[in-house]
Amino acid sequence: MSAVLKSRPVRERVSAEEWQLRVDLAAAYQLAAIFKWTDLIYTHFSARLPGHDEFLINPYGLMFEEITASNLVKIDHQGKVLDDPTDLGYNEAGFVIHGCVHEARPEAGCVIHTHTRAGVAVSAMKCGLLPISQHAMFVQREVAYHDYEGIALEMGERERLAKDLGKTARAMILRNHGLLTLGTTVREAFEVMYYLDCACQIQIDACAGGLDNVLRMSAQAADTAFRQFNRADRPSNHKDWPALLRLLERRGSNYAS
Repeated sequence: MSAVLKSRPVRERVSAEEWQLRVDLAAAYQLAAIFKWTDLIYTHFSARLPGHDEFLINPYGLMFEEITASNLVKIDHQGKVLDDPTDLGYNEAGFVIHGCVHEARPEAGCVIHTHTRAGVAVSAMKCGLLPISQHAMFVQREVAYHDYEGIALEMGERERLAKDLGKTARAMILRNHGLLTLGTTVREAFEVMYYLDCACQIQIDACAGGLDNVLRMSAQAADTAFRQFNRADRPSNHKDWPALLRLLERRGSNYAS
């Protein structure tokens, strides 16, 4: 990017569509800080620019509560930086994971990856995510699994990760590592992560009394809950994101700057 163009504010040098995507993704980062999904400066969320093989990701070195629409990094499908307002670059592991998912699942408008305590704990359980809570039913039947291969710095892992993710899963448990969710929008990916992480927290709490004491719901009840969560006219599909943005605004967040 030329020095002249970079001297202009980000909002003035991107399309209205990209700016809105930046605002939503920055909101997701700052909400994640509130919900305690952070791991210092690590983990990463990304959003794909519609119609382009380019996506936005966090600058490597900022806490999630520092992420704004203007400081997100834009990279292409090969990892080349197209716009980096802070000059901090991006986490290489973020490109390996997110670049892989965006390439394998072009409908994924947003990908969220976390290392929460409960998420990592469930990722280390042989049983995986159990059907023991209403929260789990939101996503349990759409969860894929990928075995741990080390820190995600090797490009060769991308092929195996994509294969394990498949073509329909909206969530993945990265064994001994953490959680990953995707959605057509930032809002959808965020909601899936919310339910997945809550389900993991509930599972860890329930298992504290012994795995043999955990009550699994019936297949019929699980089917019913899954259908109810995924009905097309579910009100929260358009009500929850505005409510979350109001939460940020009440806290004086600068996410949209």
